[in-house]
Amino acid sequence: MDKVYFLHQSSSLTIVIIISLIFTVIGVTYSKKHKGINNYLTANRSIGFFSLTTSLIASALGAWILFGPASAATWGGIGAVIGYALGTAFPMIFLISLGKKIRKDFPKGSTLIEFLRKRFSKSLFKLILLITVFYMFIFLCAEVTAVAILINYISGTELWITSLIVLLGTLTYTLYGGLRASIFTDNIQMIVIIILFFISIFYLTSFSGDQFSFSFIKEKKPDLLSGNYIPNYTAGLTFFIAVAATNLFHQGNWQRVYAAKNYEILKKSLIIAFIVIIPIVFFMGFCGLVAVSVDTNIIPDLGFFSLLLKEETKFLSLIIIILGLSLTISTVDTLVNAISSLIVIDSKATFNLKAKIDYLKLSKYFIVGISIIAFFIASKGFSVLYLFLLADLLCCAFVLTVFYSFYNKKLDEKTAYLSIIAGLIAGFLLFPMPDFSKSLLVGMILPLDVFPSFMSQSLLFLSFIVATFIPALIWKLR
Repeated sequence: MDKVYFLHQSSSLTIVIIISLIFTVIGVTYSKKHKGINNYLTANRSIGFFSLTTSLIASALGAWILFGPASAATWGGIGAVIGYALGTAFPMIFLISLGKKIRKDFPKGSTLIEFLRKRFSKSLFKLILLITVFYMFIFLCAEVTAVAILINYISGTELWITSLIVLLGTLTYTLYGGLRASIFTDNIQMIVIIILFFISIFYLTSFSGDQFSFSFIKEKKPDLLSGNYIPNYTAGLTFFIAVAATNLFHQGNWQRVYAAKNYEILKKSLIIAFIVIIPIVFFMGFCGLVAVSVDTNIIPDLGFFSLLLKEETKFLSLIIIILGLSLTISTVDTLVNAISSLIVIDSKATFNLKAKIDYLKLSKYFIVGISIIAFFIASKGFSVLYLFLLADLLCCAFVLTVFYSFYNKKLDEKTAYLSIIAGLIAGFLLFPMPDFSKSLLVGMILPLDVFPSFMSQSLLFLSFIVATFIPALIWKLR
C-alpha cells in the first residue's frame, strides 16, 4: 500500500524553491551595499543589538530542534530535555566572559583559533583547526539531512532534491555576501521562526488537550519523569556536555562575538539569546515526552510531527516546511561563512601555501567541495541525532584543554596535544554504533559479556565522559 502524504509533492517543492529563492535574493541584494573582506568575515564589527541577538538565536536553532530534542526525550526522559536546553544555551553565558577577554586580547581577530595559534605552535594548532572544520562539516550534513527528511516525511519529495535546492540557494548568497548577508537574513528568518513557532504551540495545545501536560506523561510513561530512571541523569549530563562543548567551538558564534559593535551590545545580546533559547529547546523536547506517552511505537525523530500533523494537515504542513527551511537556512549560512572564515584566516597562517594565493577564493572553492559531499551524505538520510552526536564527540575531546589553556599558561603544547589525542581515542572506542547496542571496544574488539551491563547500556554517556575528562587526567599525570 502506498504511503499517504500530508502534502502533494509539487506543492512542497514549490514552497522549497520559493523560500530558498526569497532568502537568496534578499541576501545577494543586501550584500551589494556591503562588500570587502571585513564585511565578509566580521560584518565590519558594526552589528547592533537587534541584529546580533536575532542572529545568535537563529544560528543556534537549526532544523535539528525539530528532531533532536524530541528524539532524545523518548529514551532519555526529562533529563535529556533539560540537558539539551541548557547545553544549547549555556555557551551564550560563557561567551559573556570569554568574549570580553578575546575581544580585548585580539581586537582585530575573526576566529577563536587565532588565540590558539599564538598560544601554541603549528602542530597542535593544525589538529584543532582540522577537527573544528570537520565538526562544522558534520553539522552542515546534519542540518541539510534534517530538512530533507522533514520534507520527505510530509510530501515524499526525494532527499536529494531538497538538499540540492537548499544548498544552492544558501551558498549563492553566503559566498557572495559573507557574514553581513548571513546576519541580515538571520534577522528575517528569526522573525519567521518566532511567528511559526507560536502557531505550532497554539495548534499543539489545541489538538492535544489534556495530553499535552506533565500529568499525562506521568500517567502513561512515569519513568520519563522519575528520579529513579537512570537515563534522566546520564542523558541529561551527556547532552549538556556534548551540546555545550560543540557550541563553544562553533565559529559562527565567535564571528558574532567579533562582529558586535561593542562589548555592551554583545553582553546584552548573549543574555537575551540565552533566555530565549532555553524554553524553545525545552518545548521541542517536551513534545517528544508527550509523543512517546501517546504512542510508544513512535519513531523518535518524528515525535514533534506526530503530534502536530493531526488536524489542519495541509496548513500545518506548510507551516512546518517554512519553519524547517528557515531554521535550516539560518544555520547553514552561518556554517558556510564560519568555515570560510577559518580557511581565510587560519589556513593562511598555518599551512605553507603560496603567498600569492587568494585565500578568500580558495575558501569558496573549499566550501563548494564540502557542500557537494554534504549533498551526497544528506541524500542518504542518516539519523540526524546520530550525526550531531558524532560532531559533539569531536568537540568534547578538546574543550577542556583549549579553554583551560586560556587561563593557565603552564599547560605546555606536548601535554595539550597528547591530552586531546587521548580524549579522541578513548571517546571513539566507546562511542556507540548507529543502533547504540555496541561500540568499537564494547562488542566488537571485545565481546559484550566481558563488560558489566551498565557499560553496554550507557555507551553514549561513557564515550562523552571519557572524551571530555581523560584530557584532564593526562594533565595531572604529566
